[in-house]
Amino acid sequence: MNSANRLPFINSHFYCEGVTGSCVPVKPAPRVIETGETVDRNPPAIYPVCPLRLRDALMSSAGSVQPPSPPRAFTSPGGPQPPAMASAFPRCTSVRLPASFAVILLLMSVTAVQSSQGDKEPVYRDCVKLCVRTNCTGARLQGFESSQPQYMALTGWTCRDDCKYQCMWTTVGLYQAEGYRVPQFHGKWPFVRFLCFEEPASALASLLNGLACLFMMLRYRSTVPRQSPMYHTINAFSLVSLNAWFWSTVFHTRDTYLTEKMDYFGATAVILYSIYLCCVRTLGLRRPGVSSMVGVLLILAFTSHVSYLTFVSFDYGYNMAANATIGMVNLLWWLCWCWQNRRTLPYWWKCGLVVLLLHGLALLELLDFPPWLWVFDAHAVWHLSTIPVHFLFYSFLIDDSLYLLNTEKLGVKVE
Repeated sequence: MNSANRLPFINSHFYCEGVTGSCVPVKPAPRVIETGETVDRNPPAIYPVCPLRLRDALMSSAGSVQPPSPPRAFTSPGGPQPPAMASAFPRCTSVRLPASFAVILLLMSVTAVQSSQGDKEPVYRDCVKLCVRTNCTGARLQGFESSQPQYMALTGWTCRDDCKYQCMWTTVGLYQAEGYRVPQFHGKWPFVRFLCFEEPASALASLLNGLACLFMMLRYRSTVPRQSPMYHTINAFSLVSLNAWFWSTVFHTRDTYLTEKMDYFGATAVILYSIYLCCVRTLGLRRPGVSSMVGVLLILAFTSHVSYLTFVSFDYGYNMAANATIGMVNLLWWLCWCWQNRRTLPYWWKCGLVVLLLHGLALLELLDFPPWLWVFDAHAVWHLSTIPVHFLFYSFLIDDSLYLLNTEKLGVKVE
């Protein structure tokens, strides 16, 4: 064996020899961690792969081998088709991956998601590098841009993005060939692209939530007179919610630096405004000064939250902890109000059921399973499940606003 031709892959337990793609069993050296304990990294079996770091072999095969087509839950005309892009990935037979890649799935949402197991794989990284070098310069780049559908260009899909998309599915295929769990890439599961939609099911679910919110807002306006004490506060809440669902739809359509932040900030704004809505309903009608002070504090909290995530560090763990905290405040405040008014307001159960449903359905996120048909993941199921909640919540808001209007006309003290 010529040791000069043997190249270890950083995150994997396989070793290849020569430029022909032949692989041989090699026992890697034990690794010593900081505690001084020796950890044997020798896998139970060695799996052959192609030596993707051998650039000469890669370059010679780039124009002749096509990448595997992405799995399709439905036909997608989006993006340049594989034949128009030269392959950056020579055909491999199998791969051996580290056994630790599926650990701590439930903590994925509270750690930085800028990198994941899939995009850390040298197989994926080498594929992207060569694909970009081969297809995203000169005449091939011009051909890509000329054949790219207009809606793809308008939503910001580039040649590099398409390389990442193709190489993602190639890496997924290698994982599945050896019976390993499908990996995430850049903090996300792999989704089949439909037109320009990166996450079709989540984008559709966000759009439907927005439409449900819009429909019920218009119904509220047509049913409740403007003289109702909560009318303007609820209308403002509806606009904040519509903004959040708009950016959620945009983010799931195209994940960029801007759309991700707007999605996160919009969700935080909805929770904070729900707290303000609860404050106005429980305290502000009798003590307007209290609700005004709480509103100022909430605005300062939101400004500080956005400033930290924008200018200091976009910390996913902090963002989740902050939203969980204010969400719990929102939950407990509304439930306390419901309990206090259970004997006097016959519609109190609608509010209680809504807040319990919203927080209970959020637990679907913890399932974090690979997408069914490469379309429906836990996040999409969660968004789909919240659509009916809008109708129940606005039914409560209409009943309560009409009740407040009637009691105000009768001069009855509002509790």
